Amino acid sequence: MTELMEMAIQRIRALPPERQDEVARLLMDMADGEDVYVLSPEEEASFAKAFADIEAGRLVSSEQMQSVWKKYGG
Repeated sequence: MTELMEMAIQRIRALPPERQDEVARLLMDMADGEDVYVLSPEEEASFAKAFADIEAGRLVSSEQMQSVWKKYGG
């Protein structure tokens, strides 16, 4: 087992049992070569726009994000 996998397993062990089961199912699906999640065309378009905005430098500042987190919790 790789060092990265060992680190991941340690973090997973700290999760509640039901969350551990969710992660285990994902890992087993990935190990079996199954797609874990397939994006819808709308989701793909949304990500494409977000990546284009990032490439173009259209980002919010840390201060703006902190303001959002304060307003909506987080």
